[in-house]
Amino acid sequence: MTRNTTVEAAAPPLPSPKERRRLREAKSLSEEQVAEAVGVTRATVRSWETGRTSPRGRKRTLYAKLLAPDPTPASASAPEPKPRPTRASAPATTPQAPAPETAPSLAAPAPEPVPAPTAPAAPATSPAHSAPPAPAAPPTPSEPAPKPKPGTEGKAGAESGAGAVPEAPRLSPEEAFDALYTHAAPGLVRQTYLLTGRRRLARESVERAFQLAWHRWPEVAVDRDPAGWVRAAAYEYAMSPWHRLRRAHRHPDAPPTEPARRALFEALLDLPPAYRRTLLLYDGVGLDLPETAAETEASTPAAAGRLEVARAALAERLPELAAAGSPAEQSELLHDRLGGLVRAEHVPAPAPARKVRTGSEDKARLWTRAAIAFAALLIGATALTLHTAPTHYEPPIAPPERVGGVPPRGGPQKLTAQDLKLQKSLNEQLAHGPERLVPELR
Repeated sequence: MTRNTTVEAAAPPLPSPKERRRLREAKSLSEEQVAEAVGVTRATVRSWETGRTSPRGRKRTLYAKLLAPDPTPASASAPEPKPRPTRASAPATTPQAPAPETAPSLAAPAPEPVPAPTAPAAPATSPAHSAPPAPAAPPTPSEPAPKPKPGTEGKAGAESGAGAVPEAPRLSPEEAFDALYTHAAPGLVRQTYLLTGRRRLARESVERAFQLAWHRWPEVAVDRDPAGWVRAAAYEYAMSPWHRLRRAHRHPDAPPTEPARRALFEALLDLPPAYRRTLLLYDGVGLDLPETAAETEASTPAAAGRLEVARAALAERLPELAAAGSPAEQSELLHDRLGGLVRAEHVPAPAPARKVRTGSEDKARLWTRAAIAFAALLIGATALTLHTAPTHYEPPIAPPERVGGVPPRGGPQKLTAQDLKLQKSLNEQLAHGPERLVPELR
C-alpha cells in the first residue's frame, strides 16, 4: 500500500481531458501518433482525452512528456496571438471566426471584478465566453512561523505593513457558484434557444445543467473552463431525443414574424442536431475549431466538415450568406445574424442562483431519502419472506391422469326371467323372512 501511494504521488500531473486534446492539436499530433509513441491503441488515447480513463505508470510519464508545452526563453516578450487556421493553411479546417470584440452577442457579458477565490482558476477556452474564477481546494498549511522576540512585535508589524498587500477575501463555494451563474446563465439560455427553438426547454436545460454543476462542484470548480462545462451539459440535455415524447416540447415555438429572421430560424432548425451545434459553437459562441471538435466529441476534420455542410445548407436559403465573398465574411455575417435573432426574440430569464442551488440540494436530498426508503422496503420484504416461508420441502401433488389398458368397472347384470320370478316371490313373503329362518309358534 505504501509503495502504490508513493508511485501515485510521484506520477507527473496531467491536464484536464479537454486540455489534453488541445495540447495534442497544438503540436499537430494525431491520435495514431500519440498511441504509437506511448504504446497503446487509438481507442485508449481517445478515452484519455474524453476523461473516461487515465494513464498510469510508464505510459503516464510518456504521455505527460508528449503533452508538455515547448519551453519559451525567459527574455522573450509576450507571444503574439496565433491566428486561427484558414482554408489556405489547412484543407481540413475552416476559416476564421469573427474577432473577439464582436463575439459577446451570444455569450454572457464580461464579468465584474470579484474577490479572489481560494485558488486561481485556469483561463476560459472561449474568447467570447470567459467564466469567473472558480474556487479550488485550500492550500495546505505550512509550518508555524517562529514567534517574535519580546519587544519586536511593533517593529515587525511596521515592516510588514510597509510593503505588504492585503489579501483579498476568499470566496465560498456558494459565492463562486452564484458568480458563475450570474455571469453565464443568461447567455446560455439564449444559445440553447437557438439550438432547440424552444424557450421553456432552453431555460429548463440551463437550470438542470447548473444543478448538475452544483452537485459536482468540486469537479467543476477546478475545471479549466467552468462555463464550458456547464454549456456542454446544457446542450446535451437540450438535444436529448426523449423530449419529443413530452407534449410541451414536441414542437418548436412560433418563428419570428420578420421574413429574414424567420428564414434563418427555420433554416437553423432544419439542420441535423450535430451540425447545428457545431455551427452555433463556432460561428455563434466563437470557439476555435479544436475546441468545437472537443466539445462535440468529434475529430477536428469531422467538425470542419460539419461546419462547411451547415454553412452551405444555410447559404441555399439565405441569399445574403451566399453572396458573401469569403468564408470569413460568412462567419462574421452568421455571427451577427444569430445575435440579432436571439436579441429580437423574448427569451425567459433564468431563475435566481439561490433557487437553482437549493433546488439541486433538495433534489439530491429527495433521491437520497427515496433510496433509503426503497432499501428499507426491500429489507422488510426480505425479512417477511424469510419469516413466512416454509421450513421444509413439500412436493406438489401430481395432477390426475387417465390410465389406459384397465377394463371398465363392472356393474349388476340384467335380471333374467327366473330372477324376476324369484324377486317377486320374495317380495310377497312376510317381512320377517322365510319360515325356515323364523319358525312360527303354534
